[in-house]
Amino acid sequence: MGSASPHGTSRPAGRLGRRPVTTAAELTHVAIRLFRDQGFEATTVDDIAAAAGIGRRTFFRYFPSKNDVLWGDFDQRLADLREFLRRQPRSAPLMEALRAAVLEFNRLPPEEIHWHRERMRLLLYVPALQAHSILRYAAWRNVIAEYAAERLGLRTDDHPPQAIAWALLGVALGAYEQWLRHEDADLSRLLEAGLDMLRSGFALG
Repeated sequence: MGSASPHGTSRPAGRLGRRPVTTAAELTHVAIRLFRDQGFEATTVDDIAAAAGIGRRTFFRYFPSKNDVLWGDFDQRLADLREFLRRQPRSAPLMEALRAAVLEFNRLPPEEIHWHRERMRLLLYVPALQAHSILRYAAWRNVIAEYAAERLGLRTDDHPPQAIAWALLGVALGAYEQWLRHEDADLSRLLEAGLDMLRSGFALG
């Protein structure tokens, strides 16, 4: 994740003495607080920039839009996911390699658990964010489908790789739904349970 220091920006009146944010992660945290407290649609880029102690132009050096701020360094994390899959041994069963990748992608450092919970609550439950989220989920599915297609000797847009990618996304989002509903839930365990059900063909009875 990049860390850029804002230069040549004036702080809004009334915010003298506040340290301006210097990383994209900090800016995301500021935005999450505002979206939570006053609503996503009611919050403007100017509001986020003012609360962060930076200028509007500096905001756009970090993120291209208000919608993107919640996704943080998602593009880099997709690149990391692609690299993780590339490094999986060819001897590993396809499902095992994908299982490991989904768990790794969703592994959180302890200090980010609170922020990620707030982020996902907004992404999953704020209608105004749904259209943009669909594009992000599609990019994630494409990484999964590319890998599955390469392992199966198929094209990325063939049905089996696409079905695998959609199924894994469903497992992940199902785990997040439960994680948000239950404060004491462990995200990794929910993901593992869902992936195990998928691997077994949902043989529950």
